Amino acid sequence: MSTPYTVKRLTDVKDSAQEFGVGEDMEVRFAKDDLDAERTGVSHHRLKPTKRQPFGHQHEEAEEVYVVLGGSGRLKLDDEVIEVEPLDAIRVAPGVIRAFEAGPGGLEVLAIGSRHDGDGKIIPGWWSD
Repeated sequence: MSTPYTVKRLTDVKDSAQEFGVGEDMEVRFAKDDLDAERTGVSHHRLKPTKRQPFGHQHEEAEEVYVVLGGSGRLKLDDEVIEVEPLDAIRVAPGVIRAFEAGPGGLEVLAIGSRHDGDGKIIPGWWSD
């Protein structure tokens, strides 16, 4: 690392939603590399009103904390669904499958956790009614 700190505006980080095929419903920005982070993952998610993340995901090793920055919605954690609103912080243990759904005003979430390359698993179509 060349400096002891890095400053980066999250909206300047590349939106990866298009390459995942979900750009119509959301934005997702993975800031680890932009921040020169060695052990910490940081991502910024914006879901459009009433849209769901089209897949669940889980980690074998990483614990994550999600902080709701704006809007409201729901978060499915394994078989439980909870309501979320601004400044809710939700810790999710490894192994738990999770996915967000935005309310009528959309949903903006910051995710922070330890980084373990190759640790994430995507579960397509996981959140069904």
